[in-house]
Amino acid sequence: MGEMSEFSRGLRLVLKAYRWRKIDPVPWTPLSKPLAQCRVALVSSAGFVLPEQQPFDETVRGGDPSFREIPSETPTSILVDTHRSESFDHRGLSRDANLAFPLDRLRELADSGRVGSVNHRHLSFMGSLTAPGRLVRRTAPEALSALVSDEVDVALLVPV
Repeated sequence: MGEMSEFSRGLRLVLKAYRWRKIDPVPWTPLSKPLAQCRVALVSSAGFVLPEQQPFDETVRGGDPSFREIPSETPTSILVDTHRSESFDHRGLSRDANLAFPLDRLRELADSGRVGSVNHRHLSFMGSLTAPGRLVRRTAPEALSALVSDEVDVALLVPV
């Protein structure tokens, strides 16, 4: 996150007035087995899509709460940045998607034995949702159900 002085006056006003949600208690489940035996999936709010997938819908008021499945064998070089936020510099993501969707790094961790395995699919959400109610009520349970059915032990959350 940048310094407030780096943002436009309008964005600074929005950030100061925004009613940030507090999650208490933070949902947390300790691992029941060593990480080296766990199946891991990425869950990122980078707004990445595959070239053939529908981009996130920028016209949805409060933000598009849907997600896109990214298959594990996807080369990170083909991921398309559709993140709507102008509050960060997108140039780094265009050079290396691993900054926000570290699939190559996760594969390396599995190859080295640090994690047990890489799930066959990963989830990409749109970040900067200003109205997350639909995400919380509908989309998050759907995403959770997919990862539970895949027997994922750990979800590596990558907020953008």
